[in-house]
Amino acid sequence: MPIEMLKGLPFSVDTWSSKSRTKRHHFLTHAHKDHTQGICIYGSYPIYCSRLTRTLVLQHFPQLDGSFFVGIEVGQCIVIKDLDGDFTVTALDANHCPGALMFLYEGKFGNLLHTGDCRLTIECLQQLPLKYVGTPGKEPKCQIDCIFLDCTFGQSPLKMPSRQSAMQQIINCIWKHPQAPTVYLTCDLLGHEDILMHVSQTFGCKIYVDKAKTPECFQALELMVPEILSEDASSRFQLFDGFPKLYQRAEAKIARARSDSQHEPLIIRASAQWYACDDGSSDIESWKKGRCDQPVREIFGVWHICYSIHSSKEELEWALQLLAPRWVISTTPSCKALELDYVKRLFNQHRNFNDPFWQLLGFSMDVESEVDVETAPDVVEVSSSPLAKSNAQDYAENSQSTTSSFSICRQSNPSPPSKTAAPVTLFGRARLGLNGSYFKHEEKEPILPDENAVIRCSDELEVISLKKDEVVVEAGKTLAVSESLDIRSKESLMHTETENCIFESAVGLSNSYNPSLRKLYRSMHVPVPRPLPSLTELMNATKRARRRQ
Repeated sequence: MPIEMLKGLPFSVDTWSSKSRTKRHHFLTHAHKDHTQGICIYGSYPIYCSRLTRTLVLQHFPQLDGSFFVGIEVGQCIVIKDLDGDFTVTALDANHCPGALMFLYEGKFGNLLHTGDCRLTIECLQQLPLKYVGTPGKEPKCQIDCIFLDCTFGQSPLKMPSRQSAMQQIINCIWKHPQAPTVYLTCDLLGHEDILMHVSQTFGCKIYVDKAKTPECFQALELMVPEILSEDASSRFQLFDGFPKLYQRAEAKIARARSDSQHEPLIIRASAQWYACDDGSSDIESWKKGRCDQPVREIFGVWHICYSIHSSKEELEWALQLLAPRWVISTTPSCKALELDYVKRLFNQHRNFNDPFWQLLGFSMDVESEVDVETAPDVVEVSSSPLAKSNAQDYAENSQSTTSSFSICRQSNPSPPSKTAAPVTLFGRARLGLNGSYFKHEEKEPILPDENAVIRCSDELEVISLKKDEVVVEAGKTLAVSESLDIRSKESLMHTETENCIFESAVGLSNSYNPSLRKLYRSMHVPVPRPLPSLTELMNATKRARRRQ
């Protein structure tokens, strides 16, 4: 799902909720259903998108008011009037599916690029104004402040072929199976029309699409490529619905052909999901998934081709090197921008958080921060500007986080629900929820609360003294301070079954672990476990119990 934009911005992108409805301007990058969820309920004027996207959306949702939409096409630049100051929007081709756009925003809030879903290529970047695109070894003349980036495959090391190369693999696969009486193409997703057209033109045959089984797909193809459609159910080339139960249906068709002593049908699935998905398959299957340069047949009889309408990690790294943005935010909640090498390097650079970019968003930072990637910080504290307070109060109504900070670049998994006030995050609601915080600090004779740095505490936690920041701790709230602190508990700090708060002291993780082990736990985003009590302590406790008896 797409992410909510920060409240300080006057527009929303691909989100349709009570939160996004409060925005004065709305943008829709493309017509895929995960980007239009809730548009019938919360959609309102104006919605900026391409004309083709508007037509496809109205086909899917005929009850939607068409007057809500305002057309904007690739290469078009428009000035939008706004109460907080006018801003400029430029539409760029996203190379994702028909009608898909990226949006470049330029205004008082800075220069922002929202990619939506995209497959970044050199052609895509050449659409940007030249001042925003650098060359290898040379930064651009004008820097983009923040890129909201599609990181769907940002964690995958796959070397994905280009879309043209993948389509040629499909053609070659069909040529190598001349005896297959039927060729089933699993290309029912918006964005796969090029495959169907290429196959139809290469073999001079039309493709049968079952209008009753896939009405939405038929309507979309009828709108874009009506010349390749066939109503003859005996046509050799047929569209095969990818969901549900693709493999069961594929096995059934192959088994039926074998029982009738006929040649097996050829079933082709053009998608990168199978290659990127780690489903615990065998070593042989895993080896096959590494072969993206040729068709691969798996155990169910389906031939896979790595055809992707999303960027590979390699393509994302290459694009970020040329654009050199100041910050990168993933628009895909399950994928982390921090997995990209470029974003990791951002953490090693000295940043001035009193920057006008943040102030225009309503935040004024108290200190400059230098961050080490090994102690990758999840949060940086913010001062209480009016908009920051407004954002914090606004997010508290809907979020489920236990930290009280503002998240930059780091994306973590959602934490369990909490009644505490929510943080203000640049990622929006999709980025809330951190289990702990890492702070770059000045190590001056720290006072450890215990031999363990990770403390699990009960409701009866008492703060005796704090340095620099005075924090009132209430039951069930997260404690975060930037200097050394002295903590004592009314009871011994033992593990409880209901842990109301987990925090890491400012002095870092427990010194009883070596740096490699601490780094391992950090990479898994879990707190370092509390060491087991010594055998001597256990024996003494047993002796005391016997004496009481």
